[in-house]
Amino acid sequence: MLQLAVIRQDPEFVKERLGVRNFTDTDLVDKIIKLDDQRKKLQLESDTTQSKINSTSKEIGQLMAKGQKQEAEGKKQEVADLKSSLGPIAEQLAAVEEELNATLIRLPNLPAAAVPWGKTPADNVTIREGGIKPNLPKTAQPHWDLAKKYNLIDFELGNKVTGSGFPVYINKGARLQRAMIQYFLDYNTAAGYTEYQPPIMVNEASARGTGQLPDKEGQMYYVGEDNLYLIPTAEVPVTNIYRDEILKETQLPIKMTAYTPCFRREAGSYGKDVRGLNRLHQFDKVEIVQLVHPSTSYEVLEDMVAHVEKLLLSLELPYRILRLCGGDMGFTSAMTYDFEVYSAAQEKWLEVSSVSNFEAFQTNRMKARFKDGGGKTQLVHSLNGSSLALPRIVACLLENHQAEDHIALPKALHSYFGADRI
Repeated sequence: MLQLAVIRQDPEFVKERLGVRNFTDTDLVDKIIKLDDQRKKLQLESDTTQSKINSTSKEIGQLMAKGQKQEAEGKKQEVADLKSSLGPIAEQLAAVEEELNATLIRLPNLPAAAVPWGKTPADNVTIREGGIKPNLPKTAQPHWDLAKKYNLIDFELGNKVTGSGFPVYINKGARLQRAMIQYFLDYNTAAGYTEYQPPIMVNEASARGTGQLPDKEGQMYYVGEDNLYLIPTAEVPVTNIYRDEILKETQLPIKMTAYTPCFRREAGSYGKDVRGLNRLHQFDKVEIVQLVHPSTSYEVLEDMVAHVEKLLLSLELPYRILRLCGGDMGFTSAMTYDFEVYSAAQEKWLEVSSVSNFEAFQTNRMKARFKDGGGKTQLVHSLNGSSLALPRIVACLLENHQAEDHIALPKALHSYFGADRI
């Protein structure tokens, strides 16, 4: 959530930055300022009335001590009248505050200065590419056929047990999943990230804290009886560990990593882009999250991008890094880099990771703060990235490393998988 002070300081700047992400409902900025003016006026009226109540009550005590009961009774009536007027003021104030917060939460984050203008993925900027695209023979198969050939994944069985988008990993397919999860976690912890195993369901406050509510409510699976949400990413429970906490400056940066299954309804998805592992309702992912000092968050963002890039290099996959344009960024992000891996058999790029700086947008919602050296309380900045999401990595490993009678595995996975090939 944007800080109210930022909006009030320069509303035209806020509108200009919202324009970068093609957010058209900029009248909300003016509405927020108007509501805040009403809130301040009502708060002043409430405080003034309460102050009069306090001072008059003190007078009553003094009059009673002097034996001036008649005057004291008159003051008691004044207090009663003041208290009677305080109730409607409090009701108005609560209503205005509720509307103000409901309006504030509808504004997305402001794009950073380096975020390019644009409306669609076609406007994203390629930062760099790495790895080597393989030259596959014409007989090369897509991963869904390879998975069937080597008995690694059964999509039809998943459809029987649950439904479309819930594959069943079998034998060496299951082992490959487990090997990659362990490798990713070990890679992250070696870089100083502390491993967590968080819940895979969160309450409404946690979903709201990281910005899934109200923006992505329709994309999450909801357990109505208990008012809980299945997580779309480990970012949600891990970042919320520090909700409503005040840290010491010396505790920063906080680096966390976690493996979880992830659940997404993917409403509206259809066609060839959802075939096989391209888009699932349940998938495994290893996440990295950092909470950092505001002055270092963009340096940390570049470090996290380099961290994910080295991981992809170790998997011997061709990749590219994109800086997302304003129109393609997520609701909560101030800047996002996407990683895409080339799927040789499908002849297309598949997104496998996003690394984002949210600045204080999430932490303002969560009230995740720190005290600086001068004793001042500030909001920390939050960042997160996929390190990595497994389905499309598996798809590209199978497709890009296929031979006539086996699938070669990158050296980094040999000890984890227990073999150099499938």
